[in-house]
Amino acid sequence: MYVPDEERIKDITRNEFITIHDTHWGIETFHRAIKQVCGICRFMVRDTYAIKTHIFCSLQAFIRLEFMRSEKIISNWYEVQRNMFTLVVREHIFANLSSDGII
Repeated sequence: MYVPDEERIKDITRNEFITIHDTHWGIETFHRAIKQVCGICRFMVRDTYAIKTHIFCSLQAFIRLEFMRSEKIISNWYEVQRNMFTLVVREHIFANLSSDGII
């Protein structure tokens, strides 16, 4: 178990704390996005090679999302997921319209 040096903690300046906090927050947002958007935890395989492939594909998906965000193609990682869901719902509605002309 890691136990921080209390004397060193007392010496940290506000700017150092902000830098450490921002770095930590970046790691937390990466973990949230890779789980929620890229589905790194949602795999239905038990084979070691398949699990490694799934993890690789999830990381590759995140890299592509981050590239799209850096190139201003999307504003955030969740935009792609939200737009995909909207298109799926739209297609479902149109596929299930009745021919009676109700809608």
